[in-house]
This record gives sequence, C-alpha cells and structure tokens, in this order.
Amino acid sequence: MRKKYIIIFLITLVIEAVLTFFVAEAFSVRFIEVMFFTGIAFAIISFYFSSSGGILSDYNAAQTSAQTGIIQKREELVFRFGPIFISSIIFFFIGLVLFILLISGIIPPAQN
Repeated sequence: MRKKYIIIFLITLVIEAVLTFFVAEAFSVRFIEVMFFTGIAFAIISFYFSSSGGILSDYNAAQTSAQTGIIQKREELVFRFGPIFISSIIFFFIGLVLFILLISGIIPPAQN
C-alpha cells in the first residue's frame, strides 16, 4: 500500500509540473512565477473532489426537501487526506516559497 501511495504522489507532482509548464509557456512567463497560483488551484480542486458532504450537499438536500417534503439526513463534511491532496499542498508550498523569494527580490526578474 505504501508503494502505491508514493507512486500516486509522484505522478501527481509530475502532472502538476507539466500543466504548470504549459500554463507558463502559454502566458510567456517563468515556471516559478505561476507555480504558486497553479499550486493553489490544484489544492482547491483536489480538496473539492476528495471531500464529501459539506455546503453543496446541504444545499442539494434542502432543495430536494423543499420540493418533495421529505426530510433527508444531513451529511457531515468528511475529508480524506490522500496522496493527491498532499502532493498538491507540497507543490503549493514550494510555489509559495519561490513566489516570496521572487517578490522580495532574492530571485532576480527575468531578462528579456
């Protein structure tokens, strides 16, 4: 089970890096300049798909109850830490550190 976790973790990091590279190429900026923003987007998307219940589920249950008159049991928000979310958070924090270094001037701006 541990080997599978590490493989999924590494594949997710590679996919995030490749997508970030394509975004950087599309906007003609450096990889480290968009790494923070794509990292936060990946983290939010993976959180959304790895959790269950929550606000959206409550909204749908309330709407169904209003239409049918049948009261449904509410689901609690359950979040599962998986290798995809963990790798997205690590990618986000690496991007955050590089973005802070870029903003503070430690990493020089790109020479065109």
